[in-house]
Amino acid sequence: MDMNLLRGLITALSLGCFVVIVIWAYAPRNKARFDEDAQLPFKD
Repeated sequence: MDMNLLRGLITALSLGCFVVIVIWAYAPRNKARFDEDAQLPFKD
């Protein structure tokens, strides 16, 4: 396996992981959970 092919695959895999995380973070079903978690520092 050529080193440049390996680097390309790792780059593509990293980009894919990043896209999945962004989609998960901005999914409407997670909004309520993230809004609640954002208020945790202010609850006392």
